[in-house]
Amino acid sequence: MEHDSKQDRELSHSRSKEFVPEKLHADVHSPSGRSLARSIAIVATCTAAMLTNTANSTSVSISLPVIGRALNIPQDQLQWLLSAYSLSSACLLLFFGRLADLYGRKKAFLIGTSWQVVFALGIGFSKSGITLDVLRAFQGMGAAAAIPSALGILANAFPPSRARSLAFATFAAGAPMGGAFGNIMGGVVTQLSDEHWRSTFFLSAGLSALCVLGGLASFDPDTISTEADARLDWIGAFLITSGLVLVVFVLGQAPIAGWKTPYIIVCLIIGVILVAIFVAWEHHLEKSAIAPEKPRSFWTPPPLMKLSIWSRSKGRMGVVLVIAFLNWSGFTAWVLWVQLYYQNYLGLTPVLAMVRFLPMFFMGCLCTFFVAIVVSRLPLVVFIVMGTLVTGSACVLFALIDPTATYWAFAFPSTTMVVFGADFVFASGTLFVAKIAFPHEQSLAGGLFQTMAQLGAAVGLTVTTIVFNSVVDAQSAKLGVVVNSAGTNVPMSAELQGYKSAQWTSAAFPFLGCLLAAIFLRKVGIIGYRKDVDQDPGEQTITEQQPDAL
Repeated sequence: MEHDSKQDRELSHSRSKEFVPEKLHADVHSPSGRSLARSIAIVATCTAAMLTNTANSTSVSISLPVIGRALNIPQDQLQWLLSAYSLSSACLLLFFGRLADLYGRKKAFLIGTSWQVVFALGIGFSKSGITLDVLRAFQGMGAAAAIPSALGILANAFPPSRARSLAFATFAAGAPMGGAFGNIMGGVVTQLSDEHWRSTFFLSAGLSALCVLGGLASFDPDTISTEADARLDWIGAFLITSGLVLVVFVLGQAPIAGWKTPYIIVCLIIGVILVAIFVAWEHHLEKSAIAPEKPRSFWTPPPLMKLSIWSRSKGRMGVVLVIAFLNWSGFTAWVLWVQLYYQNYLGLTPVLAMVRFLPMFFMGCLCTFFVAIVVSRLPLVVFIVMGTLVTGSACVLFALIDPTATYWAFAFPSTTMVVFGADFVFASGTLFVAKIAFPHEQSLAGGLFQTMAQLGAAVGLTVTTIVFNSVVDAQSAKLGVVVNSAGTNVPMSAELQGYKSAQWTSAAFPFLGCLLAAIFLRKVGIIGYRKDVDQDPGEQTITEQQPDAL
């Protein structure tokens, strides 16, 4: 009985420390003597990596018709130039995030960005669609290593302070700015000639090379992991990576092959089962980790992802992750359908379509400064509710669009508004995650946030594509037109109705996120640094004694 009581006291003591991550930041953050120029270089390098990652998708998206003509890629296979990249990057974020935490974030970032340089160059010289698809998948692996590492580097380099708020807000702006930059880059070079699409990948290689140089010159040396047991959960890594690969593959391929296709059904079932097994396996490992009487073995490494991370701050961590999923579902779908509306319905050239996205770039910059200035004054719920509400409203504006109206009536306000959710949710969400994550799991936590956003993008595109196809078929049938497999004989009125319905569906995702934030995040409070409160970085952390600190 005395032995049991001692174990209970030890377990209670360990649990009482579970949510005091920021008290450890003083032991691991970078030297206080770092110059301002070097600090700026760290933020710029991480933001450039995020910008390049997003641009790698949007620049290819706007170039798809040109690439298809140049390499004779069938229309129904073009989407794999996008899906191959997102498939590998989304499904490996957790795994590479954990590797970065264990073996060094600077090392993982440099390897990831160097990897992107090599494969971007390879894509630029590709001569066939299959080669392009394979190399795009390898390119995405580099992003999976670089992005969570960048988040961990920022969290480690900037302890709770105004500098951290500015760093995360700037990094968050990399996503929408990268989206706009990718559209500009892809639109301009593909307008010149069919072969100039290769320049987008050469430019991507150049940007990644700059990230490598920036990381070498500015990043602090890697710190040794503070974990007593630094083994990697290879079984969990295999389960979650394999499961997500199959699920994301189905989301990308099912709208083309059909949901009733046998291999689609089989892949979906196996993928869901693998993810479920991963959850059960991580639960087993987390229980084993807090049972000191159990000896270490190959079957009891530290979990790849503690399931308890979802329940931190009374479950608000899980709510923030779900909101990231929902917001990116709406934002990514908006971008896709607006591009198609401009080029396929209005018949605009890539350059003219690109110009219409420029307001998104400038508004993204303004949102970044706004978040950095007021994040220490407004609670988290304000940023999340405002961001998701404005993004959803942007989708509604395009759902109500009148093609005969001027660009300034519907398209311009929608383009300026849609970026609010991307900036506000990403900046405040990653700040929240960094605030409650342990120092030794910063990259993993950042990777988890990114994984939810990437999965949200895949789901948003799939769901809105289903809605678009269903509405187009129904409207065409009413007009007595049977749509062919290539979709080249769709009546204009049916196509317009499809775009509008897809945008209504896009709006539903951020609006649901807005509702969740209003209900569950009301008591989170301010997550930015406040000098009058945060004198000690550890005072505003989540503990079992302070469950409502956030």
